[in-house]
Amino acid sequence: MRFMLMLKGDPPMPEDGDPDAVTQPPAEIISAMMKYNDDLAKAGVLLAAEGLYPSSAGARVVYKDGKRSVVDGPFAEAKELIAGFYLIQVRSKEEAIEWATRCPLEAAVPPGMEGVIEIRQVGETDELDNLTDEQRERDRQIREQIPGL
Repeated sequence: MRFMLMLKGDPPMPEDGDPDAVTQPPAEIISAMMKYNDDLAKAGVLLAAEGLYPSSAGARVVYKDGKRSVVDGPFAEAKELIAGFYLIQVRSKEEAIEWATRCPLEAAVPPGMEGVIEIRQVGETDELDNLTDEQRERDRQIREQIPGL
């Protein structure tokens, strides 16, 4: 089973306010996260791990009443945003939760603030009973084109 561990929050914007500038996390956070990444990799469960730029550098495509619009960041509710993610492959939801509890949030979350990791199982095409043989074959062909899968 694959699970996504979503680290909630919005990384800080660079001090100069330039959304195109790369925000560098402090060395302590980098060290703690690299150790966690290494533990996941050594256990053979890590599929992907990435941090995200602040929402001030992002945008949303909103669909409403048959129309699409683009909204530039930043976005107000940091607790609803994703600061980074891990994609892991484990045997159960309980194992995914165990790995999430090991994530070194204490290195990145200041005292008095809240850190949240949302754990969601990835839906697998082979779990869908109502796919036709043609749809299954097309899905297989598409996945063959994706590097790393």
